[in-house]
Amino acid sequence: MTGWHLRDFAPEDLERAVRLDEESSTTALPPLFSLADVVAALSARQPAVVAVADGQLVGTVVARIEGDRAWILRLGLAPSWRGKGLGSALLAALEQRLVAGGVRSISAVLPDGETGGTAFTNSGFTRREGISFYEKTETVTPHSAALLAALGGTMPPSGLWDQVAGMTAEKSLIERRVVLPLARPELAEEHAVEPPRAVVLFGPPGTGKTTFARAVASRLGWPFVELFPSRLAASEGGLPAGIGAAFTQIAELEHVVVFIDEVEEIAGDRESGTSSVGVVNELLKALVAFRERPGRLLICVTNSVRALDAAFLRHGRFDYVLPIGPPDAVARDAMWRRHLQATGDDVPLAVLVSATEGFTPADIAHAARTVNQRVFEASVDTGDRCRADLADYLDVIAALRPTLTAEMVTAFEEDISTTARI
Repeated sequence: MTGWHLRDFAPEDLERAVRLDEESSTTALPPLFSLADVVAALSARQPAVVAVADGQLVGTVVARIEGDRAWILRLGLAPSWRGKGLGSALLAALEQRLVAGGVRSISAVLPDGETGGTAFTNSGFTRREGISFYEKTETVTPHSAALLAALGGTMPPSGLWDQVAGMTAEKSLIERRVVLPLARPELAEEHAVEPPRAVVLFGPPGTGKTTFARAVASRLGWPFVELFPSRLAASEGGLPAGIGAAFTQIAELEHVVVFIDEVEEIAGDRESGTSSVGVVNELLKALVAFRERPGRLLICVTNSVRALDAAFLRHGRFDYVLPIGPPDAVARDAMWRRHLQATGDDVPLAVLVSATEGFTPADIAHAARTVNQRVFEASVDTGDRCRADLADYLDVIAALRPTLTAEMVTAFEEDISTTARI
């Protein structure tokens, strides 16, 4: 006599199966498949077997079939029924059903020490050594995906942070002040560090502020939503209503990086008349609500931080006001080095770095594209594979009008001393 009865899972078993799942675990390590995965499989009538003793459900095993392979999502046993052969019996019954359904391979992944390890061994499963398990949990739920689409948001591709060439000082500052507290909230809490909710990036045009914003979202693995003032203004009720509606939708997302470029268009100095009182007040009200929830970051970008309304930059609204300036020699070296590695051109790197002092990343990218285009056209015209030499680069650089003027650089340096919050 075994003391139990095995049968197929029935919908009325669901509540007890969920309770049993909580009772069964013998390790603090999280399972490979979440409880939501298990419930979804049961609801979809994937193969599952339960054990009943004295009218009580005391064991479950749940699988999910993918082609000719099945994954065992969970083997759960009531604590008083461990070590009595019930796990092996459940696996045998499930295996019969899987094989009858055309399954050729059955797999299971358990945390070390979890319930069922002995049962799998006794049932003929082979433990595979030397395997590293990799997992990535997406931050976008199906509901969030629909909201994201409505907002015109995207999931930035991974690796954008690593692609930011040079700008070492700015990158380190953003990494330490902004990214790390958000990426490691538990450790931040231990040190009484409150993760930032809103930051301003300011600096001359073309210095890579937008690139940094997207890279932060990529680094965190969070969706990226850009709010365009022109689109918000087209909403019924005008710009204030558009701001309120957008942030109401954003509040439903679990994680998000919200980006507003040229924020001075909607948060300009009210005294000078560049923005209306109603628009700035609506944005400030939205910002207060936005800051109340974790897992979100607002990045506002401006070319002229002095043009922003004073109330907008007040402490408690933006955690940091960070300068993003033109690249120094180290940063320009990294940018040109990456370009030369891609083209294979044999050109003295130091000469290019020196010749592009005061250039923005956008300027350097434009110069590199221009050289590439000219060499491409030469190859087409001659029928030979042409290469650029130093003269080609210097000709393009000399003809390019840099984005930054001396007045812009001076104003930026003054803004750092008067407004930056690092």
